[in-house]
Amino acid sequence: MENFRRIQTTDEEDGTCLPFKDLSPDVVQMKVKEGSKIRNLIGYAVAHMGCKGGGQIIFSAHGRAVTKAVTCVEILKRQIGGLHQITKLQYKTLQEVWEQKGPGVQNPAPCLTVQKNLPSICILLSKLPLDPQEDGYQPPQSIAHAEVGKREFVDHENHFISKKSKPQDSTEVNG
Repeated sequence: MENFRRIQTTDEEDGTCLPFKDLSPDVVQMKVKEGSKIRNLIGYAVAHMGCKGGGQIIFSAHGRAVTKAVTCVEILKRQIGGLHQITKLQYKTLQEVWEQKGPGVQNPAPCLTVQKNLPSICILLSKLPLDPQEDGYQPPQSIAHAEVGKREFVDHENHFISKKSKPQDSTEVNG
């Protein structure tokens, strides 16, 4: 493909509806792209979810941006807490048109059309309870807000919990 250049990309499923039912009218759809900044996405989502009417938000992404969308959702769930989640996975079809490049191309080949199926994800987060029978449903996490990010070490021999110290090798000297 080094002798070709992409001249057009068409998204065949751009006008499709969201795969969720019973959405509130004020739902916001965050379309996460590969170059999106997580800080900006989270800032906007937190501001929306903090509003009186902001009860639902959808993160959608395809291709290499899927992991970024999942990261945003997990951060948002830890910052706000008590959010219900429904995740839908699907494929998005892209059609690319390529032509030969270079000014000295003799006998140019006709344009090459490539059809790609990229993984796609749509994640609905809601303050309001959602249908637990829906495929992809996750109930709110029960992690306390203050406990996020803390690690605990349990010494099974001495039965104590230390949040900062690590186990040290102790050797007994018989003498």
